[in-house]
Amino acid sequence: MSATFRRPAVPVEPGRPYRVLLVCSSGGHLAQLEQLRPWWSQLERTWVCPPTDDVRSTLVGEDVVEGHHPTTRHLPNLWRNALLAVRTIRRVRPDVVVSDGAGLAVPFFWAARAAGVRTAYLEVYDRVDGPTLTTRLVRPVCDLLMVQWPDQQSALPGSVLAGPVL
Repeated sequence: MSATFRRPAVPVEPGRPYRVLLVCSSGGHLAQLEQLRPWWSQLERTWVCPPTDDVRSTLVGEDVVEGHHPTTRHLPNLWRNALLAVRTIRRVRPDVVVSDGAGLAVPFFWAARAAGVRTAYLEVYDRVDGPTLTTRLVRPVCDLLMVQWPDQQSALPGSVLAGPVL
């Protein structure tokens, strides 16, 4: 990710690999982050995803923390995921949290901000008429907001045009 973050990075300790926490839902969200493999495969990484069949088959051999789902508008799971986010960020100590949604990203981005961890969010490719609910909820604490289409960029001032991922 060559775009500029809103907040300066905390220096990585010498000799320690760069750590990324990848947070996403299953299906298309997972497929989009999977397309970023050339970037994340070089890093120490942990995933946070729901325990679904496509997650299990796609992320074989990866370090995966199972998030609680459903996430969309499900308050009990929002609280469970908030506690999971705090525990996971403390354990993993990521340098950046990266997500493309959906609801699972919200508690992780807010917990990351509270812990001083930078965040990068990629708006999904199929939402061009306006930002998703997740984007609206993470934007206040998002250090780098990326979009895939120029129309998305005009609807999200300050975002970075990353181009289509899928």
